[in-house]
Amino acid sequence: MAETILRLENIRKELGLSKAIRQTIIPNLSLVVNSGEFVAITGPSGSGKSTLLYLMGGLDKPTAGKVWLDGDEITEKNETEMNRIRNEKIGFIYQFHFLLPEFNAVENVSMPMMINGRRTRKEIRERAMKLLDMVDMQNKYTNKPSQLSGGQQQRVAIARALANAPKILLGDEPTGNLDSRSAKNVYQLFDRLNREQGQTVIVVTHDEEFANHAGRRIQLVDGKIESDRQLRVRVEQPA
Repeated sequence: MAETILRLENIRKELGLSKAIRQTIIPNLSLVVNSGEFVAITGPSGSGKSTLLYLMGGLDKPTAGKVWLDGDEITEKNETEMNRIRNEKIGFIYQFHFLLPEFNAVENVSMPMMINGRRTRKEIRERAMKLLDMVDMQNKYTNKPSQLSGGQQQRVAIARALANAPKILLGDEPTGNLDSRSAKNVYQLFDRLNREQGQTVIVVTHDEEFANHAGRRIQLVDGKIESDRQLRVRVEQPA
């Protein structure tokens, strides 16, 4: 039986535009994601895709409803607890890579592990290099972001997101700032991580090719799930 890794129950998200006016972004949404799924969330601009992703990752809190991650309800966690959970269980990848310009590739990938504090410096460096190898950046250990192409920078950002072996990878338009060739390479990397590592991946995207090659596609319109289609069989987590 598939293990549930993420569950959203009766989620409502409102924004206060003024004291008298509130805008509803997500009216009432429930969703379950199982371990090993590769989910693409699509929809028109303003449909609530990024808001939904931030609620999944604990970067934002719902106005009503509950979110469970890995069996733990995160809705009422304080910021200190959420910082720990995000560091240990969630890998974030954004449209812009947000690499630290003064540090090289190995150092950027090492940052989440340094914060986590559970590995020695030697172990951290070895794992950072192993992750860079995994994303085909084995010849760029000492390169700083300014010495890398956009696609290469995004690969380093993906390696960084994997640093603490997260339960889920969350991507917010991860190919949105890349040319078509680099975007395809990044998609193939996500697909490989999902198929070979059993990594759970949830990505918000406008890229139709990316979305149609995911395992499951959820179409969002006005904060509601318009369609939820299984495109291929879920990948089982390796034992």
